[in-house]
Amino acid sequence: MSSILDLLNSDMGKTLINGTSKQLGQNKAKTKTAMSAALPLLLGAMKNNAKTPEGATGLLNALGNEKHGGDILDKLGDVLGGSGIDEDVLQDGSGILRHVFHGKEQNVANAVSKSSGLDAASAMNTLKVAAPVLMGLLGKETRQQHVADQNGIGNLLSGLLGGESQQQ
Repeated sequence: MSSILDLLNSDMGKTLINGTSKQLGQNKAKTKTAMSAALPLLLGAMKNNAKTPEGATGLLNALGNEKHGGDILDKLGDVLGGSGIDEDVLQDGSGILRHVFHGKEQNVANAVSKSSGLDAASAMNTLKVAAPVLMGLLGKETRQQHVADQNGIGNLLSGLLGGESQQQ
């Protein structure tokens, strides 16, 4: 399995970066840098949460939700190609960030802002876009790989992180 950063060089990753930068009115290079920071941070936090049985169960339940089945990946151009980012995507992203970062999402947005050069509000919106896309990717992978337990989700997250331990 490829690491999450390999995703950004794929056609889907280019659509994600180009669409997000266009929608937020930001430079593509800064948006790519922000996504390169945001996705591992999100995965690392999810992996950290999944270390407990309750966290793993919560993540697996969320990934089992039809909303996170991977459909967003198939319609990414539509979600990011119109006149504004789909409000449902931003609300879903906001909820995911709250759950994953336990109320510290502004700290994460500030870190993404600092590493990318985006302002904090744009970094937060980038995180809000990245979170549902990542959940869609994870939902699709859990279905394809028949992931159903704490070890399975931990292995999937580790694989996407490139096998490296990530610090928040």
